[in-house]
Amino acid sequence: MINFLHTFHPQAILFSSRIISVHWYGLLMVLAMLTALGITIALGKYYKIKADAIFDLAFWLIIGGIIGARIYDDILQLPYYLQHPLQSVEIWKGGLAIHGGIIAGLFIIWWFARKRKINFWKLTAILAPGLAIGQAIGRWGNYFNQEIFGLPTKLPWGIPIDLINRPVNYLQYLYFQPTFLYESLGCLVIALFLLAINIWAIKKHHLHRAFYIWSIALYLILYSVLRFFLEFIRLDPAPIVWGLRWPQDISLIIIILAFLLIFFSNSHVKSSKKHR
Repeated sequence: MINFLHTFHPQAILFSSRIISVHWYGLLMVLAMLTALGITIALGKYYKIKADAIFDLAFWLIIGGIIGARIYDDILQLPYYLQHPLQSVEIWKGGLAIHGGIIAGLFIIWWFARKRKINFWKLTAILAPGLAIGQAIGRWGNYFNQEIFGLPTKLPWGIPIDLINRPVNYLQYLYFQPTFLYESLGCLVIALFLLAINIWAIKKHHLHRAFYIWSIALYLILYSVLRFFLEFIRLDPAPIVWGLRWPQDISLIIIILAFLLIFFSNSHVKSSKKHR
């Protein structure tokens, strides 16, 4: 694996013909979505959410998530896209910000939950493990696009980056930190942890509101911590706000909100027990 990363030269296009070009990024995004959908449907049997409801929600989440992720990325790199407006819709070349997808996804889940009269927290919690798995798979699309890599490195698992894709200040370097791999492995660990606690809750019959909220909060905290620290070595452009890269700022905000969610959830449980 280490030797593969160090010697293999990734290309964005898997194959091309006169009719169509298949990009690794698009293929991996589809694989990520299908895997996430499969995991969510499997959990739905225990959450008592029908597969057709999950399929319907997935349709809106895929469309809305992609739009939200792209708009968010366009805003973060607004000066560039103002100069190259047509590139703002070229999603097959990358540029889907996960934070934008999550924000859009939450609004869609809220709307869908009200429409179908399904508990919002349950619906959100059932999606978390699949989302983490999807992120783990999807990050490999960044590898083939030669984007979202880290600082130059001499480590044996450093990845080669074409001259055209290197930042101006790092043109003399060939190998860079595979931050896509670090995030992919981190998301895989998060997904396995979330699946483990779901299996525990199912066996112990602990699928209730407090568990749903804890599950969501744990995903938000764990991913945000992972993203916060990875941003220290990433080289892709990002606005600097309060002395940090913007993804670090938003990660800290999410962590705080997730802990508040846990706190108020615990307070609600304690209050409910007192009034029994």
